[in-house]
Amino acid sequence: MTLQPLLAVNTLSCERGGRRLFSPVSLSVLPGDYVELIGANGSGKSTLLRTLAGLHSQFTGEYHSQDTLYQGHRLGLDGLLTPLENLAWLAGLEDHTLDHETTLNALDRTGVLTMAYSLCAAMSAGQQRRVAMARWVLSSRKLWLLDEPLTALDASAQGLLRDIIAEHCANGGAVICATHNAIAIDGKSELILDAAIAETLP
Repeated sequence: MTLQPLLAVNTLSCERGGRRLFSPVSLSVLPGDYVELIGANGSGKSTLLRTLAGLHSQFTGEYHSQDTLYQGHRLGLDGLLTPLENLAWLAGLEDHTLDHETTLNALDRTGVLTMAYSLCAAMSAGQQRRVAMARWVLSSRKLWLLDEPLTALDASAQGLLRDIIAEHCANGGAVICATHNAIAIDGKSELILDAAIAETLP
């Protein structure tokens, strides 16, 4: 059976402030793929992810994708809500509801069950990142777009993040991740961005 791409990109190049950020990119992301975006600061990694998430309109070329889960530098958590309340609100953005036990199980998996009823504003940056990972676990979306997800994570949380990404890909999802620190995922590809070249490396 031929797998249908979760993302198809054809000669896509992003612009910001009237400046082209990188050479045109073409790629196809299939179920099971993990792609790391690599490039210096300012090379356009974050802008590319925002474009693929439908949040940046200054680009040439085209792309087609299924519904995506996007996490940028800001986690999208309301500090005046608890993790449980934030996850329920975020699930509503995907037009589905979460039962209480399922949500608690996700928080347990990401190591912040004891903070389930605390305000997110009272949590450390690393704990908030773990709440964001619980959102990934609960999401029904197949294509994840992650921008520097290792920020503020200790070694234990980084291992958890790697396991969650690997499991998602093994279950037919796909991930595109911008990171300065490589994540050890079997079979990963790299997309290198700079002003002169943009190419995929197997």
